[in-house]
Amino acid sequence: MKKHVLAVAALLTVATLTTGCSDNQFEQETAAEKQAVTLAREAQQGGYQLITVEELKNRLDGQQEMLIIDTMPYDSSFKKGHIPGAKNFVFAKQATDGKSWAVLTEDNQSEQAFLELLGPDKSRTIVMYCGFVACGRSHNAAIWAVNQGYENVYRLPGGIFAWRGAGYPVEEVK
Repeated sequence: MKKHVLAVAALLTVATLTTGCSDNQFEQETAAEKQAVTLAREAQQGGYQLITVEELKNRLDGQQEMLIIDTMPYDSSFKKGHIPGAKNFVFAKQATDGKSWAVLTEDNQSEQAFLELLGPDKSRTIVMYCGFVACGRSHNAAIWAVNQGYENVYRLPGGIFAWRGAGYPVEEVK
C-alpha cells in the first residue's frame, strides 16, 4: 500500500510541476540549454571570458578603457548600427579552432591588420561581438586574440541583437 501511495504522490508531483507547460516550452528550454552549453564549451576551449550586454554597458558608462570589435560585415551590419566606439574587423561565420588564419576571416583581411588593431598591450581589455549567440564570428576573433597572447579577451554572446534588445544606443556610419 505504501508503494502505491508513493507512486501516486510522485505522479501528482510531476503533474503539478508540468501543469501549464506545453511541449513547445520544453522544446524551447532544451534548445536554450543546448545553446548555453555550446557557448560555455566554446569559451572554455577558446580561453576567453563571456560578458553580458549589461556588464559591457556598465563598463562603458564607467569609462573603462577597452577595445570593442564588431566582427560582422561592414555594409550589411556594422554601418547600420554598432556598439558606440566599436571597430570593425570581419570574421567568418562558422566557429573554428582558431589555428588557421585562412579560414578565420572574410574579405581576405590580414592577420597583420588584426594584430595592429589589437595593439601591443597584451593585458588590454578586448571585447568581441557579432550578431547573436549562435554566430561564430566573435568566437573566431576571441580565440585568435587569445592564441596571440592577449590576456583579457571577452566575447559578448548576444551581440548587437542583445545590445539593441536591451535598448542601448548604437552608432551608424553616415
